Amino acid sequence: MRIVVVGAGLGGVVAAVGLHRLGHEVTLFERGAELREAGTGIVVMPNGLRALDTLGLAEDIRGHVMREGRGGLRDRHGRPLLITDVARVRERIGIPVIIDRARLHRALRAPLPAERVRTSTPVERLEPDSTGVTVIADGEPVARADVVIAADGIGSRLRAQLFPGHPGLRRTGRMDLRGMLPRPPGLVTDLLTSQLVDRRTGAMFGLYPVGEDLLYWFTDSVLYGTPPDAAEARRWMLSLTADWHPLVATLIEATPPADIYVDPIARLAAPLPSFAVGRVALLGDAAHAMPPDLGQGASQAFEDAAALTRHLTGAEPADAARRLLRYDAERRPGANRMMRAASRQSWLTSRTGLAASLRDALLRAVPSRLATRQLAALWRV
Repeated sequence: MRIVVVGAGLGGVVAAVGLHRLGHEVTLFERGAELREAGTGIVVMPNGLRALDTLGLAEDIRGHVMREGRGGLRDRHGRPLLITDVARVRERIGIPVIIDRARLHRALRAPLPAERVRTSTPVERLEPDSTGVTVIADGEPVARADVVIAADGIGSRLRAQLFPGHPGLRRTGRMDLRGMLPRPPGLVTDLLTSQLVDRRTGAMFGLYPVGEDLLYWFTDSVLYGTPPDAAEARRWMLSLTADWHPLVATLIEATPPADIYVDPIARLAAPLPSFAVGRVALLGDAAHAMPPDLGQGASQAFEDAAALTRHLTGAEPADAARRLLRYDAERRPGANRMMRAASRQSWLTSRTGLAASLRDALLRAVPSRLATRQLAALWRV
């Protein structure tokens, strides 16, 4: 079949590679001038790794598994609230990969021939009919397809076209800062793979190792109005975390503003009624944009790509729509559960005042063994 994938982010690239390897005639459209992924570190959860395994794409990134840290939640001073035994989870179901986002993107797209990619092509709408879908970019037809995969991200134009009555995105009133920097020589800290939360402000800081030489950190804090630029956001976070564990301010201050990414946090205001409409399927953030609190964004997109590839194996144009409905039936319930779980986690970690004090007391009362089982269940999805 002729298949068009719109959007060359991580999920779109994986879908394009998987479908290309099935023998379909795949074209990947990217609005940017280059096929690349900018950013800092990224976590791929065990369920995401399993999805990549089914497509033969996990081997090159398995060397980046998380090898240190106990994981869990801590207060702003680094004192334990809820600590999990990551080593025990690793034994049961595997362990996340933490890797540079650009490196991951390069590894995943490598099997896709360059002639199957068209950059500088901002797809703006689709025109479906009884025999296929015409893809429109810059007001002109650019392709004819039997199936279109809409992987055009959190602000998906194609989602809005397919579901004009859907409320779309809803900002959570919070912003995310992400940075990566060289790891200070000899640094050993209990904060690795942990998230610190502040019951006074609802702010959060997370820290993960990327290989042996880099550290990836991120924050979550309240957003007032328009997101600030990186320099102002950095100043804001340094002020907000001045009395936190001293490593927090040290790492933020050591990261130049040019290496910090600032984004308002948003999620779908409501779940979509379907991930498939006729010959068009949605994938990744276009289908189930969620807060980043569970680190499942990329992994859910990889699960989407693996499911699409499986359901389109041996497919012909005449049964394309039926195959996509099978994809929807498989993926939508689980992805929507994860979207709700991520929203609950975001709500939990951003509490302030009395509610946050109660949260901290309850978390401290949870045995590590129970917390470990809950983490294993989450990573097993």
